[in-house]
Amino acid sequence: MIENGGQPALKIDELHVYYGESHAIQGVSVTLEHGVLAVVGRNGMGKSTLCNTIAGLKASRSGSIRIFGRETSRLEPHVIHRLGVGYVPQGRRLWPSLSVDEHLRLVATGGPDAMWTVARVYQTFPRLYERRTSGGSQLSGGEQQMLAISRALLGNPRLLIMDEPTEGLAPIIVDQVEAMMVQLAEADEMAILVIEQNIGVATSVSEQVAIMINGRFNRIMAAGELARDRDLQQRLLGVGRHAEDEQEAPDLPADSSEQTSVASPTRQCAMHQGAGNEQDPGERALTHAEGLPNRCGVRTTGPAAK
Repeated sequence: MIENGGQPALKIDELHVYYGESHAIQGVSVTLEHGVLAVVGRNGMGKSTLCNTIAGLKASRSGSIRIFGRETSRLEPHVIHRLGVGYVPQGRRLWPSLSVDEHLRLVATGGPDAMWTVARVYQTFPRLYERRTSGGSQLSGGEQQMLAISRALLGNPRLLIMDEPTEGLAPIIVDQVEAMMVQLAEADEMAILVIEQNIGVATSVSEQVAIMINGRFNRIMAAGELARDRDLQQRLLGVGRHAEDEQEAPDLPADSSEQTSVASPTRQCAMHQGAGNEQDPGERALTHAEGLPNRCGVRTTGPAAK
């Protein structure tokens, strides 16, 4: 049970964030009392900037961010983390030279009585236990994402921010991550803000979905309503439910040489990833994305930093 003193887990009022003169977040306001709030939108709409700002990695120009009643918009990231905020950033950002077990024990500071321990992580993700001696660069994409989520959970957060946790994962791993978020929400262990482009996942794990367009929340609506409204999905997001799209793919004769080429994008992706095989060699290379920006907007890590 979340101990919040009667305060919402997250309350944002008229938040404005800039990159130079580019107005990335334009007056966003939202309240997350408990449970899961999903934010969906096309690329470049400001979703990751919103996550970085809440976590203290990007400074806002104006507006308010309150976490369990405390104003955090001017606090440093390590202070925000100590208030009970966990962050699963886009791109995983693991240490290539550390093993799975070393990753986990490095951040496990809650003691044996903590809600989340290394033992519980291994129970939740048995695959990580099997791979506990493997280095970060030796893991598949799905295993990397499990480790990134586990790293955040070991901080025993009261508010968990997840930036596209199912991006690039095989369908079987997507289902596992989705089930975990539902379980956490039902147990009321923490509030979760999840950024998703997979509409099926977003509407399955949350009761409310916020649609972000050009740095603003166009609307916040019931997840079930968005799941049923395919026209709205296409108009505002340009995407549909992946599973339904796959079901609508035309059935071709078994001996047709064109069968693979006309399969849905989702099915082609699954084929490329080994149809859910977590150890597909194509996934083994560690994702090297640009480092997270600091509060001054300077990239400090990753091969793309200059």
